[in-house]
Amino acid sequence: MLESSLLGKSALVTGASRGIGKGICDALERLGVQVCRWDRDTCDLTSVQDIRAALKDMQPVDFVVNNAGVALLEDFLDIDFSKWDQTMAVNLRAAAVISQECARKMIESGISGTIVNVSSQAAYRALPGHTSYCVSKAALDHLTRMMALELGPKGIRINSVNPTVVLTDMGRKAWEDPEKSSKMLSRIPLRKFAQVDDVVNVVMFLLSDLSNMVHGAVIPVDGGFSVG
Repeated sequence: MLESSLLGKSALVTGASRGIGKGICDALERLGVQVCRWDRDTCDLTSVQDIRAALKDMQPVDFVVNNAGVALLEDFLDIDFSKWDQTMAVNLRAAAVISQECARKMIESGISGTIVNVSSQAAYRALPGHTSYCVSKAALDHLTRMMALELGPKGIRINSVNPTVVLTDMGRKAWEDPEKSSKMLSRIPLRKFAQVDDVVNVVMFLLSDLSNMVHGAVIPVDGGFSVG
């Protein structure tokens, strides 16, 4: 059912050039989905005007995956609010604008679409030095719920996935210090970080008809981090 419900559909994926986003795009294309890959060279996600301009003439899609994000890490007392604004613009506002514009096209075209927001375990646990990031992801989860409430009656499903540390190239570099990684791993009952495919597989499930009654959910992909 997963393959048959995706074959011949179309998708927009942000943050598509590497890591989780690339993994999602590659998996969708293997399953017969036509994918529009957005990366930082495609559109300035800090600009509402640029996002709307990029979407204006785009054909409606069946799926949207809001994966793009930034992590500009600072302690609370050291927050540079220009970095705060950038974090909120990319991690939260861009997902709202893209989803709004794509949902309008879905509704106009009679498409029962699906939207997945890629959030983080940082949405529900305070992490040192991650104030703006944690706040942006917590807000993204609640945006998911609001979208689910209002768009569900129009035939559009929305969910979030919330990974722990994912061992992308960037993730490996950020967590290569054994002292740093051991502290995080000690909070994860499975005692391991996620691989890209761990997240991709959940996204495929949420986009497919296998998750037909999953709506407004915030799904941890965190090895049990959220239970501690």
